[in-house]
Amino acid sequence: MKRIAIILLLISFATAHSQQKTYCNPINIDYGYCPIPNFVTQGKHRATADPVITFFKGRYYLFSTNQWGYWHSDDMLDWKFIPRKFLRAEHKVYDELCAPSVSFVNDTMLVVGSTHSKDFPIWMSTKPEGDNWKELVHKFEAGAWDPQIFWDKEKDEVYLYYGSSNLYPLYGVKLNRKTFQPEGEVIPVLALNDDEHGWERFGEHNDNTFLQPFTEGAFMTKYNGKYYLQYGAPGTEFSGYADGVYVGSNPLGPFEYQPHNPFSYKPGGFARGAGHGATYQDANEAYWHISTVVLSVKNNFERRLGIWPAGFDKDGVMYSNTAYGDYPTYLPAQKKGHTGMASFAGWMLLNYNKPVQVSSTLGGFQPNFAVDEDIKTYWSAKTANRGEYLITDLGEKSTINAIQVNYADQDAELMGKPAATTGHKYMIYASNDGKEWEILVDKSRNAKDVPHDYIELAQPTTARYLKLENIAMPTGKFALCGFRVFGKGNVEKPGEVKNFVPLRAEPKKKGERRNVWFKWQQEPNADGYVIYFGKSADKLYGSIMVYGKNEYYFSGLDRSDAYYFQIEAFNAGGIGPRTAIIKSE
Repeated sequence: MKRIAIILLLISFATAHSQQKTYCNPINIDYGYCPIPNFVTQGKHRATADPVITFFKGRYYLFSTNQWGYWHSDDMLDWKFIPRKFLRAEHKVYDELCAPSVSFVNDTMLVVGSTHSKDFPIWMSTKPEGDNWKELVHKFEAGAWDPQIFWDKEKDEVYLYYGSSNLYPLYGVKLNRKTFQPEGEVIPVLALNDDEHGWERFGEHNDNTFLQPFTEGAFMTKYNGKYYLQYGAPGTEFSGYADGVYVGSNPLGPFEYQPHNPFSYKPGGFARGAGHGATYQDANEAYWHISTVVLSVKNNFERRLGIWPAGFDKDGVMYSNTAYGDYPTYLPAQKKGHTGMASFAGWMLLNYNKPVQVSSTLGGFQPNFAVDEDIKTYWSAKTANRGEYLITDLGEKSTINAIQVNYADQDAELMGKPAATTGHKYMIYASNDGKEWEILVDKSRNAKDVPHDYIELAQPTTARYLKLENIAMPTGKFALCGFRVFGKGNVEKPGEVKNFVPLRAEPKKKGERRNVWFKWQQEPNADGYVIYFGKSADKLYGSIMVYGKNEYYFSGLDRSDAYYFQIEAFNAGGIGPRTAIIKSE
């Protein structure tokens, strides 16, 4: 009997694992807590940014700022953390690896962090799945901020790209293939041109001009013999934080601005911001882009990570698909395409701004903040006690496929990366009447930190109410910035949006052509809208998610060029038809 029970348990685990087909941004990893004392005066909190993923020897490796280690994964869903401090004791820095470079040459992974000195090491490993590292270079003479070491495999040459400034450009330099020290001239490779490119302007929505914008996060990808030099702008604390790309025929340029920019941009929705990232290929050689997601509540540098499907079209245009990018998205194992809606699971958000009930409320951290699709706002209970709860009413019986539990940091006591915590322990119950409850998710024995826990149900269920009940928190009070339920609601999906008008200054006339004001007629059934934009009718790669409004000011256009626009409405029942494409000269 014992053997049969073990076999049944293994079958159950294998079945559940095989059904994990999707992920949801922000990605669910055990983010460390900000280790820098003057960054936590408004409250201790989790934070990371400036991510890099590389697929190496059958695994995905993820490094990012302030983490005192790194993660690896077999499937881009379940990530295992490897504790590791890469800098020597004499460096005495709080954040250890900041904006790290992660790359590989042949069978060896290389890692180096940001520095303004010239005494940081380059580390190497042929088996990074464990703590197996040694120094490749003891003192890297090209010490730089936001570095990226790029191996040009076809030429067997190595280059360094770097820079983070609102005054200076990004730079590139060739490295000696044997010593990995710089050789030859340091070349300025890229500078912002915010007079022409509206999305490069400073501000929450690229709308402020009081400070020069920042460029940072250089990253190189080679595709079909061309070199795609990526960069972040205009500032990491803004929802308009994005990545652009220049293209050249040689690794040190000259480079030309890709007309379809920014290629990674997500100013709306729950997970906002898609700048300072890295592009990589999965096990099937499909492309993805990982980047920084903005919170900036307790500190400007409070951030998370998001992963977006990416690629190159038939004309060699680099793109990233962020439309519905914080809804359930297929993992690489599903071998889905990346353009259009191919990577989107099709499960809609069921509880946007729906009624909630809670066990208690701390001050102004109101219950509705848990369902308002704003990662910057959150509800907090008065305690972290067992039994604190939140109930969300979906409004009608709905089909539920997945749930994302996004915790907030209220009165957290931790800093840095603790060796272990109690993890997030909770239960989720389902009900059709709000009175009789059945267990839907049991995380009562969970020992992992899951600050953005994502649960894809093994089988869809039907319910009207969900209750999330706290058992234990790793630190701080029971607080949620987003309790998000995905599936299909019993509501008619919206119709086509009417009277969609983009208002933009005409060429050769007075007016700010980097801005456009979108207006449209409110669709009665809509929860929100997605606006698509691009410089070609067949390349509407840019997208903006808008909730609860029938207008949007967009300040991210390039001044000189014509644009094409389109809009669609969505709700819990699905996505309505897109409007006809409108051209704006």
